[in-house]
Amino acid sequence: MQRNAKLRTGVVGLGYFGAFHAEKHATLPSCELVAVADTDLKKVHKVSMEHDVQGFNSHHDLIGQVDAVSIATPAESHYQVARDFLQEGVHVLLEKPIASNAKQARELIQLANQHHCILQIGHLERFNPVFIALPQSLQKPEYIESHRLTQFQSRGQDVNVVLDLMIHDIDLVHALIPSEVIQVQAKGVCVYSKTVDLVNAILYFANGSVANLTASRASIEPRRAIHLFQEQAYTCLDMQHKTITTQQQKGKAQPVVDTIRLQNEDTLRAEIASFAEAVQNQKPPLVSGDDGLKAISTARRICLAMQRSNPDNPLPLREETQYQKRHIAYDRHPETREIFFSRPSLVKGL
Repeated sequence: MQRNAKLRTGVVGLGYFGAFHAEKHATLPSCELVAVADTDLKKVHKVSMEHDVQGFNSHHDLIGQVDAVSIATPAESHYQVARDFLQEGVHVLLEKPIASNAKQARELIQLANQHHCILQIGHLERFNPVFIALPQSLQKPEYIESHRLTQFQSRGQDVNVVLDLMIHDIDLVHALIPSEVIQVQAKGVCVYSKTVDLVNAILYFANGSVANLTASRASIEPRRAIHLFQEQAYTCLDMQHKTITTQQQKGKAQPVVDTIRLQNEDTLRAEIASFAEAVQNQKPPLVSGDDGLKAISTARRICLAMQRSNPDNPLPLREETQYQKRHIAYDRHPETREIFFSRPSLVKGL
């Protein structure tokens, strides 16, 4: 493929989010959407007709037809579907989480390197204009507090709220704190689904920084905000309303409060455009496979910390489990156990 040539792209998984991926691919000047795939033939017919492209019920049918692909299938299938494309030299934009566990994530990273493929992970908040506009001088937090709250929806229940929502903030925290997580404290509760719907986690880093994360898909009012505290400065990133509020101590004067409002932008379009640019110019993506590995590793430790508190009555990380208990635990060292998912069809869209 020639540098800056238009990419032949495809989308696998045509659920709620995958359909938006197809729309962005179809309208970006750098992309030519040529095919889509899903196990649900009704979705395939609808999306393929909307964009006048080929439609298939297996992701294997896209191999050989596309240079790059968006994968928006259920989390359990991410590893297998991404692996099939990377092995054939197809560049991959993979929705979060990167895989079910760190071992799978490392294999995908290795495959991408081996076949000279771009592997970008869909941690969408990295493209939020608020996060992009955060001044470098305010990116040295000693304490972070985040809240990501949404109303309950039936989709996305194949994973618990850590992997559904909190993983966005886990990724942002890792982007802001260049240090290893050395201890995890976590508490979770089921509210409306058979997997955990509300989680609070505290992450302790080797450099002394602390992050307190709360994620809920059982709230009434939505909220997406991150609070950063560092020497002489406090910053609130309102990811939902696109504002940055800072309070900085300058000399002996009273701290100065300032708020800037940013324009709302199409973050998914920006994410896919960035992916296409990385492929065309063969440069590292903004959110790499290594970033995805960090996020899934920390997410897994949070899940295990919740489980560890009550081994006789384990936390319902599987969809079929019936427990609705509260849990709290501490994790001081990384573990090798797996995160549990339900098992939907491999390429059925979310």
